[in-house]
Amino acid sequence: MPYLQILPLTLTLLVFLVAPVGLIGVVSFWDYTEFNLIPDFVWTNYRELFESRVTYSIYLSTLKFTALTWVFTTLIGFTVAYFLAFHVRTLRWQITLFLICTIPFWTSNIIRMIAWIPVLGRHGLINEALLGSGLVDTPQEWLLYSDFAVVLAFVHLYTLFMVVPIFNSMMRIDRAVIEAAYDAGAGPWRTIRHVVLPLCKPGIAIGSIFIVTLVMSDYVTVQMMSGGQSASVAVAMNNKRALLQYPAAAADAVVLLGVVLLMVVGLMRIVNVRKEL
Repeated sequence: MPYLQILPLTLTLLVFLVAPVGLIGVVSFWDYTEFNLIPDFVWTNYRELFESRVTYSIYLSTLKFTALTWVFTTLIGFTVAYFLAFHVRTLRWQITLFLICTIPFWTSNIIRMIAWIPVLGRHGLINEALLGSGLVDTPQEWLLYSDFAVVLAFVHLYTLFMVVPIFNSMMRIDRAVIEAAYDAGAGPWRTIRHVVLPLCKPGIAIGSIFIVTLVMSDYVTVQMMSGGQSASVAVAMNNKRALLQYPAAAADAVVLLGVVLLMVVGLMRIVNVRKEL
């Protein structure tokens, strides 16, 4: 009976996860020409990938976007979750404010990115405000189509994925522990540092896993917000796919999957995520 109960989930994982990933792995060893794919077993795609300096620079750029996005989403997510968990007293207002946080996620990611263009553009709201106040003499070009715009869009898109698990961890904290910290003479900052933050590590780890996997695999945001001037692993992979270089793109996907899995395993070894699940 237990095996029959897990059979539907097992079949679903095999058909929609294991089989596609396995197919990508098989295609990554194929050869190709300008016009067709050649089923084979060659290491050409991986050798070209690891021998190219461009690969390492692209991974550094991707890791930079991931690290910056993680820092800002963690700071914002922890602050918002802390306010909702400890400063909003009633459950009704907690639910209401939490739903307000989710309203932007009811729209498409593309629409939310496009919305930044009239704000960050050469004649956008920020540049007009800076010029009007006399702080600058010329419009600031770095606000849009730059690494800054890419990170800003990532933070805007994915902060909620950090708020939710941290908020879940904070709601599980026994309020008597917080009161005991205050009774022992700890101030608000020491309580956050020595009590709240350690108890929120599982939630931060789960949010970090979401951020890492989403940012590392996102190419639409990088292309749109950088105007094609910034590079990432997913963008390079998509360019190869557009050029019908499917085996090379599959090799990129396999390597990216391995890097992301190593990062996730590292996070899970630092914090016992199973306690949160």
